[in-house]
Amino acid sequence: MVSIVFVFWMLVVLFGFVGAIRGWAKELLVTFSVFLSLAFSRLLESYVPFVESLVLTSASSNTATPEGTSLFWTRAIVLGVVVFFGYQTVYIPRVASRAARERLQDTLLGLFLGAINGYLIAGTLWYYLSEAHYPFNGITDPAQVGNLFPNVLESVQKYMPYLPPRLLGEPWIYFVVFIAFIFVLVVYI
Repeated sequence: MVSIVFVFWMLVVLFGFVGAIRGWAKELLVTFSVFLSLAFSRLLESYVPFVESLVLTSASSNTATPEGTSLFWTRAIVLGVVVFFGYQTVYIPRVASRAARERLQDTLLGLFLGAINGYLIAGTLWYYLSEAHYPFNGITDPAQVGNLFPNVLESVQKYMPYLPPRLLGEPWIYFVVFIAFIFVLVVYI
């Protein structure tokens, strides 16, 4: 059995290496796409009746339910689609020419932003799994194994307040998306 905390940090390191290869400019667009997906999920949960009912039904239960699983998949698909298109960046000649001259800086900043993207993506999925009460067979709810592995339960409880959907709740996520949009307009266009 592997701890979910270990998997989380493994993904953060993996995304960091990917970021070092891709460079900071492309990774920054991925960061903004994660922010956009979090805001879009919030809007779906607030204004689309089907998703809103899933949220209410899932929140009232303390165990994994079909509604919680559906809510997890809805959120994960939104995150996956938006992040996928964030990774499908176009060639930006102005930014690429500057990055080619400063290769070491580009690699180090890409590593840092890639690790942040790993935190944002893996942390968001982990939060969604926790909200759905870990509805899959291969993933055990830390609360259920708390008696056998108390240190795992304790470390999971320490991480929960710092996962992206909890940190970037309403209204902060909308401000972050607004600032990211302005940044894209100023720097990339």
